[in-house]
Amino acid sequence: MGANSSSICELPENEYLKRLSGAEAISENDPFWNQLLSFSFTAPTSSAELKLLEEATISVCKSLVENNPRTGNLGALVKVFLSRTKELKISAECQNHLFIWQAHNALFIICYLLKVFICRMSEEELQLHFTYEERMPGSCGVECEDLIEELLCCLIQLIVEIPLLDITYSISLEAVTTLVVFLSCQLFHKEILRESIIHKYLMRGRCLPYTSRLVKTLLYNFIRQERSPPPGSHVFQQQTDGGGLLYGIASGVATGLWTVFTLGGVGSKPTPQQEQSSPLANQSLLLLLVLANLTDVPDAPNPYRQAIMSFKNTQDSTAFPSPSPHAFQINFNSLYTALCEQQKSDQATLLLYILLHQNSNVRTYMLARTDMENLVLPILEILYHVEERNSHHVYMALIILLILTEDDGFNRSIHEVILKNITWYSERVLTEISLGSLLILVVIRTIQYNMTRTRDKYLHTNCLAALANMSAQFRSLHQYAAQRIISYTCRHLRRYVYVLDKMYFPHSHCSTLQHCFSTLSDNGEELLSLTCSHILRSYASSLFSLLSKKHNKVLEQATQTLRGSLSSNDSPLPDYAQDLNVIEEVIRMMLEIINSCLTNSLHHNPNLVYALLYKRDLFEQFRTHPSFQDVMQNIDLVISFFSSRLEQAGAQLSVERVLEIIKQGAVALPKDRLRKFPELKFKYVEEEQPEEFFIPYVWSLVYNSAVALYWNPQDIQLFTMDSG
Repeated sequence: MGANSSSICELPENEYLKRLSGAEAISENDPFWNQLLSFSFTAPTSSAELKLLEEATISVCKSLVENNPRTGNLGALVKVFLSRTKELKISAECQNHLFIWQAHNALFIICYLLKVFICRMSEEELQLHFTYEERMPGSCGVECEDLIEELLCCLIQLIVEIPLLDITYSISLEAVTTLVVFLSCQLFHKEILRESIIHKYLMRGRCLPYTSRLVKTLLYNFIRQERSPPPGSHVFQQQTDGGGLLYGIASGVATGLWTVFTLGGVGSKPTPQQEQSSPLANQSLLLLLVLANLTDVPDAPNPYRQAIMSFKNTQDSTAFPSPSPHAFQINFNSLYTALCEQQKSDQATLLLYILLHQNSNVRTYMLARTDMENLVLPILEILYHVEERNSHHVYMALIILLILTEDDGFNRSIHEVILKNITWYSERVLTEISLGSLLILVVIRTIQYNMTRTRDKYLHTNCLAALANMSAQFRSLHQYAAQRIISYTCRHLRRYVYVLDKMYFPHSHCSTLQHCFSTLSDNGEELLSLTCSHILRSYASSLFSLLSKKHNKVLEQATQTLRGSLSSNDSPLPDYAQDLNVIEEVIRMMLEIINSCLTNSLHHNPNLVYALLYKRDLFEQFRTHPSFQDVMQNIDLVISFFSSRLEQAGAQLSVERVLEIIKQGAVALPKDRLRKFPELKFKYVEEEQPEEFFIPYVWSLVYNSAVALYWNPQDIQLFTMDSG
């Protein structure tokens, strides 16, 4: 290209690129490399910029793929880079800009070429390209060193050993990016890779001893969130105070690749988005997630996952359990702060999930924190804005809550944290509410959204499990939280009767029940004040008496009757019929949650009793239902006990007076009259072969979130573009 070039379209004709990719072998000691590597430009900062670069140089890459088996120029470039990295640490300490600049440029070209090669060929073919050398006529081939392993090991050493300074930021970022690119072969396979050549290099041999240091460095990169230095600080600049000779040497060789072409310009102003981001933190986190989800090799578990599972707090002086081959220590307070601040991103939420699920030291530390609201509130906000998030992000947030609610101490403490003015909660103004009550509101809202929109059984099951885990420790529930627990249950009780009516009498179109459901808004609140006793007293009892005889058989017969009324045997059942089992499951769980609260902490929750009494007509109709009879006993007893006390107090009672009577009655109610049930406890367990979910998810995050990496979406095989 030379000093006069300034257009991307001229890159294919650039003399240095043409020579690199041409049929002539280039010696490692050729001055050509100094010329090639002396370009000054701001590296691409977005996938769009990299796409532009890739489209401009496609002919050069094709030529290199074709000629490299004869020239070995790719291997020569790698060896040039390896030779320069041997003194990189000293160069950083001595502020040797020129040396670091050229090493960075070499790695940038290697990374770019690697990405192109990996997109176009198998790992076996890639490995061959690293072994090709110039063959002189009559020379005997000798076995060369394993350049891939040497390069991988060099990249890891660069990441863990080179101090992070303004002049080393770009080469550190490029090293992390190159490792991501090395592992990106997974993107081009539908099946999960279990016998990858690159995986073997990283999980054994020369790379293995660096496992814990690499994981620790990547975590600290995430924790520190170091912003990219000002544009141009990482490239060689003219010096006026004694640097003239060195600059003269540099400018003499800077007629290389991109002297003028800058992809935004060395001195151009970054966008506000770039100013706020930390590319190294983002890329490090993505690499960490990829490494953590590598599949185990037959003879050894994933060492990076072992390191993530076993690291401890720097303040923990206890000995590591044996064996702990990849254990290390890190500052948990800094890690906790970073996780709290970064939860808006999928990858930070996924890291939090991995740490809570797999590292008991991190889980114990977080559960002992007295400021858990800093972590829980961002998770609740993710769930609250469920319609704006991808399903995987919502799953991870929900599972994090489920893991936290497995701890009784957490379930108690969240009701002691009082929050003021939750601005993102728009259904109702919440000037003061406990963290526990807010959690209940958001989880119920998530279930409601799922039942009316996505109909994902996995999601609502985990929501209900989290509520169930909390139920025995419900304390001082906010009146709106108590109301939502009861109103949500009532919504499904009504829906249940409606579905049964449609199944038994598909042509009756019960107008009263239809009207009942048409008056309910999406969030489950009643738009009209309806009492359902006149609908349900005789009708529900007759339906339930049928069910009490032979529950499953009656439902089966109703389903067959409904199928017979359809035009074809192949016609699917209507949604309401398919949903019946789901509705019954939700009702059962909600009744158990209410029962658990009444049994364990009735005197702490007058608002829940108040809301239950307000809807007692509906609950009373379900006392004879065969699926709910047992769990309805305590609820029915509480309704009867407090209804009696309210009747004795007279009519026209104010809300304050009703709550006072409930509080007095809670003390008077003999606890032995409430039937004891097994404690509701659900524990999150990963499904078998979790990699089938997590590996495509992680790579979809890399594809969508990695800094300055672009892959043609038509080449991606691992996931569809709308997954997640």
